[in-house]
Amino acid sequence: MGGAISLLAVNFIIAQIFVVAFVVIAAKSRARGPAIWCAAGFAVASLSAVFETVLPFTPVPKLFAVGAFASVLAGFILLRLGLGLFYRVPARMPVLAVFFLGSVILDLLIYDLPRGTLKHAFFYQLPFFIIQAWSASTVLRSARRSRADWILFGLLVLTSAYYLLKIYAAIAAGSGTTAADYLASPFALISQALGAMLIVATGIAILGVMVKEIIDEARASSELDALSGLFNRRGFMDRVAPLLQADGIEGPGTLILADLDRFKLVNDTYGHHAGDGVIRQFSRVLVELMPMRAVAARLGGEEFVVFLPRVGLAEARVLAQGMRAAMASTRVDGLPESVRITASFGVAAIVSGEPMEAAMQRADKALYAAKAGGRNRVECAEPPVLVLPATSRRLGRS
Repeated sequence: MGGAISLLAVNFIIAQIFVVAFVVIAAKSRARGPAIWCAAGFAVASLSAVFETVLPFTPVPKLFAVGAFASVLAGFILLRLGLGLFYRVPARMPVLAVFFLGSVILDLLIYDLPRGTLKHAFFYQLPFFIIQAWSASTVLRSARRSRADWILFGLLVLTSAYYLLKIYAAIAAGSGTTAADYLASPFALISQALGAMLIVATGIAILGVMVKEIIDEARASSELDALSGLFNRRGFMDRVAPLLQADGIEGPGTLILADLDRFKLVNDTYGHHAGDGVIRQFSRVLVELMPMRAVAARLGGEEFVVFLPRVGLAEARVLAQGMRAAMASTRVDGLPESVRITASFGVAAIVSGEPMEAAMQRADKALYAAKAGGRNRVECAEPPVLVLPATSRRLGRS
């Protein structure tokens, strides 16, 4: 019995560590709900260790035996709720409530059946198998497919299989003739030892997917411009770099460089709040008109860039003209009704193998030409001059 009680104590301590860990995650993550539900799940499930420790010494063992069963099941249900929120596959609370009450009633009904029999072991372990398989299906039905998600899915499947295995183990190893004898049975040591390993593995896996979410959120925040909602320069370059490798008939793609006309005058005349509104409005224009696979960014101040993968210069120019016309005809909140804000555009097709910096410089020259030509216009950059090797030039002259 001493070994089983020691394992119960270990399981209880492990559960409390996970409770603290999930509370910390909740404090760091935007989506606090899933972590709070998981913390509650480990806290409630840990009560089973208290119930099972007291079980051999109480005059009402049935109360504590059912309490141990109910606390573990309730903890797993709370974890299912947390995973459902995290993976956006929510479970219906009434369904879970009916499942919990039905399972507790079933445990009460089989309490007086001979322990160590197939009938008792099957109906006792069945609810745990169902809730763990249910949680595994939550991960599988979600849109997330990272390695961490697959590891968690595998552990939940393994845990559900573990509860099926316990049916056989309870019969083969013996689980005591009564609930009070459970801690002295060989089955208790097997159950608590394997349970501890699965608790640790599953808890770490759930923490892992949530920590990954926090890291992804932090990375996304570092790559976004807070005012416009578009990518910043770093985010833009990270997104465009792999797209440049996919060459098409029209080359890797085309850059549209845009700059709001007389933006400083807007800030000086109407205030920075109005200027912020102009930035946001122009960002919306870009997002609404650019193709789905395009990448847009605010490079800084009033300068923006759009990358159009596998789009040629002629099509890009038409898109830029549409963006120019849309902005020129849009009223901006915070500005007088009669005031319209315009933008100038420079368009440059990227040549295969051309560095992004070189293409940006050509688009910037075209943008400068649009400004010099009167603003509120689109100019296209000339293609880069390809310098042939000296040997090729000699062969051409001969």
